Amino acid sequence: MLELDNIEQPDITKRDSSSENSSMLKGVVILEALAALQQPATLAQLMQITGMPKASLHRTLAIFEEAGLVAREPGGRTYAPGERLSHLAMSTMTHDSVSAIRHTILRGLVADLGETCNLAVLRRGELFYLDRVEADWALRLHLPPGTVLPPHCSASGKLLLAYKPVDERTKILESLPLQQFTHRTITDRHLLESEMERIVSTGYAVDNEEYVLGVSCVAVPVKDSLGEVVAAIAVHAATARLPLNQAMEHIPKLKEASERISQTLS
Repeated sequence: MLELDNIEQPDITKRDSSSENSSMLKGVVILEALAALQQPATLAQLMQITGMPKASLHRTLAIFEEAGLVAREPGGRTYAPGERLSHLAMSTMTHDSVSAIRHTILRGLVADLGETCNLAVLRRGELFYLDRVEADWALRLHLPPGTVLPPHCSASGKLLLAYKPVDERTKILESLPLQQFTHRTITDRHLLESEMERIVSTGYAVDNEEYVLGVSCVAVPVKDSLGEVVAAIAVHAATARLPLNQAMEHIPKLKEASERISQTLS
């Protein structure tokens, strides 16, 4: 259920009397609304949020869709941020001063653990890598920032799903094909729900060669100033070099790094 009441209702008419500037501001309001909702929105919902007339809103959305800033979901009745807008957001998140601080924290963690670490979020049902620092090993899995993965087969993805409200998590799981990447991938929804319960109970998640054979991962949550889980920080390595049980010994240091990153979100 979209929580429209929690989104600030802008008074577009008071922002600028100039027709050109007003149109530009209306476009910004639409993009802000789509980003704030964090799930596809109907035309009626966007009308309620922006206060724009249906014809004007529909015309602006069509222009944004052509430019790649907005994408229509299958069926054509809902709108979501487009690939171009996502790239712009990614560039902002990875180049501001706060992101530089988080990158420094990740670099320090990699130097301490000797293995690759990453910071990821859940976006539109996919695991999205915000940042990643590679360890200096010849044998490693190359997944640069901006990479997206199915959440059900990764430690960070399962962790972020686990901390979602049950209704939202169920909706995401029902929309996923739950592809089997290895013989260890969990593709049964009931087993995944049990895994989510274990994750919330223990406070960490593991990828036991569920995405790539020979690669294991451990992830812990990153919380914002309100205590909400907003991201995951993880370490992963070749199992031959760092078996899963040994990787789990890094959980305390992962949590320390998580706390430091959480402080950048306040």
